Amino acid sequence: MKTELHYYDIFPKVFPAGKEVTITIKPLGYHADFENPDKISLHIYGLDDGNPRDYPHRGNGYELPFEFDGCIKFTHTFPREQQYYVRIMDRDSGKRLLQLSVYALDEDLCGRYPLIGDLHMHTCRSDGKQCPAIVCANYRKHGYDFFAITDHNRYYPSLEAIETYKDVPIEFNICPGEEVHLPDLAPDHINDIHIVNFGGKYSVNAILLDEHTEEIGGDIDKRRINGFPAPAQLTEDEYRAEVDALAATLDIPEGIEPFTYASCVWVFNHIKKAEGLGIFCHPYWLSNVHQVPENITNYMLKSIPFDAFEVLGGENYYEHNGFQTHKYYEIKAQGYNFPIVGSTDSHSSVNNRNAFICSTMVFSPANECEAIIDSIKKYYSIAIDTISTEFRLVGDFRLARYATFLLQDYFPLHDDLCYEEGRAMKDYACGIEGAKETLEFISGRIKKQREKYFAF
Repeated sequence: MKTELHYYDIFPKVFPAGKEVTITIKPLGYHADFENPDKISLHIYGLDDGNPRDYPHRGNGYELPFEFDGCIKFTHTFPREQQYYVRIMDRDSGKRLLQLSVYALDEDLCGRYPLIGDLHMHTCRSDGKQCPAIVCANYRKHGYDFFAITDHNRYYPSLEAIETYKDVPIEFNICPGEEVHLPDLAPDHINDIHIVNFGGKYSVNAILLDEHTEEIGGDIDKRRINGFPAPAQLTEDEYRAEVDALAATLDIPEGIEPFTYASCVWVFNHIKKAEGLGIFCHPYWLSNVHQVPENITNYMLKSIPFDAFEVLGGENYYEHNGFQTHKYYEIKAQGYNFPIVGSTDSHSSVNNRNAFICSTMVFSPANECEAIIDSIKKYYSIAIDTISTEFRLVGDFRLARYATFLLQDYFPLHDDLCYEEGRAMKDYACGIEGAKETLEFISGRIKKQREKYFAF
């Protein structure tokens, strides 16, 4: 965390451009007090407005009056969307004493709060290490606002996680989900393309009789959420017939296996019916060779049957995220566009270098599954790569600029609160006395922090 964030609080941090806002700078401890307020001046620098030394006619670095009551308070209208430095200077020497940052937003982003999430990860219910409830707690400790458990072939582990915490107030949003793998029907009816159903209100895996129903039975409420209508289950022959019939209606290029592509479309269509987000996952994952043939990847990214592309995933070798990022920008330059997400694809939430390797920042009006899905579909998301010490962002340049500010000036403070809630969630899941009371006591702190820092 930036050193100055340990010493001073500035709020609000984010507000509408072109509207008057009153900002407070508060010392955090008497060691940071402003001892001689008469000998300091306050200046505003627009990050995009040029160095005042080189572009003096632009008026950047203008001085503002302020009030002082132990805190510095000033009122100003920030003219346009960008990051602004608030600098406190020594009036006599001109030396910079303090620099803090704020951000002015255009109208469309106002009312959309930044949320960090993971849309693809695993627990011990498939090939992960920890149980769903513990994975939830560990992700919350790491600063995540929302996620979905997306175990292979299984929807019910995500419902198990939701059920665990249903009687305690938490601000961590656990969404339903699954990674969809439908049966291979040899020799020519095969599909190994990985698809995530994020937030879908029924299971696509459980439409067929597979691991899901073999493990927990055919109870319809184990394959849907909140009574949402779920389709009747199919035999493999019925599934094959549906996909073959769909393939006959699609203009699939020569060289692409009709069943493989059509079965993807079949899955994505069901995810849409379930009101979820269908994610095309990691085509450049090295599973012996690249998991998805190149011509299928190209056609998928141009025909766009999915809702979002997992441009960043859970591997740390270059070919995975590097190639997916290059492919995304290449296809976009050709005139195709689609929402993107980043996910950990984690199989362990502890002692694992890849546990929190990638994520998605979504700008959403609420931390609710439906609002998050809608925001991603409307392109209000950006993928975050944290393989290296310094983060990297993939997506729209405007959102990348804003997200950079947030990752440096907001989320370190946000993550402190998340860690405490995650610790209490783990205690609660483990049956430790007092955990429920702790969660009740700290409930609402993230909301209050958000209201403090975002003046919408």
